[in-house]
Amino acid sequence: MFINDCLVSFAAVTCLKLLFVPLYKSTDFEVHRNWMAITHQKHFKEWYLEKTSEWTLDYPPLFAWFEYLLSYLAKYVDPKMLQVSNLNYNSPQTVFFMRLSVILSDLVYCYGVNRIFNLIKQKKGKTTDPWVSAEVTLAMLLLWNPGLLIVDHIHFQYNGFLNGFLFISIADMFEKKYVRAAFWFSVLINLKHIYLYLAPAYFFFLLKNFCFKNNGKDYGIHNFVFKNFAKLAAVGIFTVSLSFGPFIYMGQFNQVLSRLFPVKRGLTHSYWAPNIWALYNFLDRVLSKIALYLNIYSYEDLQSCSTKGLVQECEHAILPNISTKVTFVLALLSLTPMIWNVWKRPGNFKVFLDSVILCSFGSFLFGYHVHEKAVLLIILPMTISAVFYKEEAQLYVFLSIVGHFSLFPLLHLAGETPLKVFLLLLQVVYMLSSLSQLHGFKTLMISNEEAIYLCGLVVLQVFYSFSAQILGTEKKLPFLPLMLISTYCAFGILYAWIKYCFMNLTNSDSILDKIKKR
Repeated sequence: MFINDCLVSFAAVTCLKLLFVPLYKSTDFEVHRNWMAITHQKHFKEWYLEKTSEWTLDYPPLFAWFEYLLSYLAKYVDPKMLQVSNLNYNSPQTVFFMRLSVILSDLVYCYGVNRIFNLIKQKKGKTTDPWVSAEVTLAMLLLWNPGLLIVDHIHFQYNGFLNGFLFISIADMFEKKYVRAAFWFSVLINLKHIYLYLAPAYFFFLLKNFCFKNNGKDYGIHNFVFKNFAKLAAVGIFTVSLSFGPFIYMGQFNQVLSRLFPVKRGLTHSYWAPNIWALYNFLDRVLSKIALYLNIYSYEDLQSCSTKGLVQECEHAILPNISTKVTFVLALLSLTPMIWNVWKRPGNFKVFLDSVILCSFGSFLFGYHVHEKAVLLIILPMTISAVFYKEEAQLYVFLSIVGHFSLFPLLHLAGETPLKVFLLLLQVVYMLSSLSQLHGFKTLMISNEEAIYLCGLVVLQVFYSFSAQILGTEKKLPFLPLMLISTYCAFGILYAWIKYCFMNLTNSDSILDKIKKR
């Protein structure tokens, strides 16, 4: 049974995660320690007002309550970690407890993976090798995902826990348990608001396939099922009220929103996410250098903070500055393929899954102040498609390599380079072997052009690792290696989005159809 395969895979990767406990941890470790301290030491009416530390609470209230629950366990391990004034506290007991909290919370992720593939485990690949069956391939690619290992278990976050709720919701969508799916997705949004990016996929799919009769073929008001719409609305109102209700009652709703959506952090993060704005920033820097060379502007006229690694609003040197409104409009326009996908194609599970992936692509490429870690919102759902669809598998291989490579700068110490390279190569070898056998590929799964592009990642990694010692970039151009990685990976992810959009214009087979054919 797949449940055994899933648990064995989860147990194995958990052993690996335990080895990561003493490794490098980012400032996100202190962020979450501080949030535990705030929720434990302060009354909840002070949670979104407390600012002793610069790492103020900026996740939705449900996640704050999650931190509150963790704090009640933490006090038995080391009470000092729960003092708000104890900034940057990281005793060995604290480190072990917090690392363990991430590992154990991944049980939600394991359950979500198990839910999805218990539903479609009937599909068999073109191989008798159990290591590359659809079930085991999915378990290995998701549970051993190098991005989650790097971001959660070394860098430090709780993305596996959160994506577990996403997969539970996706599984309910597959079973057409739409109200329950909406509930879990609403819970997810109230845990971390970045998942609002996926809300349009849920909204349009449920509107067409649950709120209209006859699968949305006739959109007249007489076919609108108000009862179903009311059920979805009730679910949303209930979860939002549960999460935000106390803060609304205390008149703190605007304060909470100001923490969740801080618009003064700038267009891009300190390390640019590899999206359209990384390309925009890079073009601005190139134009500014040309302007200096031609004596069009002086050096003082072209000062820009976009390559200083600062989290703040920045002025571009040559190109117009980009406002939140511009990014919002472009992100909305990027949803056009998703809306077409839902409205014109049959209301099956693959259409929904494609819509989720398209939403993730659009928001990542065009969103305001996007974090590089958000690329996992594209990769993880696409892993599901890759196991069941040949064309998606080809694109997934390319995107997975580029997207995971773009996360490498999160582990910036030289001693971590072999580890992150090993984790990616481990996935690449298994991914190519299992997916090629599963889908019957006789040749390389990627095109020659894509292979050449991927070879460029090797050159980038060598430059990133040795440019400081050989060329002295650490003092002269400290941001150059990061800028090159962001820009180069942005081209790859933009290419993947365009290709995926075209794929959705021509492909309308459902997963159920393919299962039946086998």
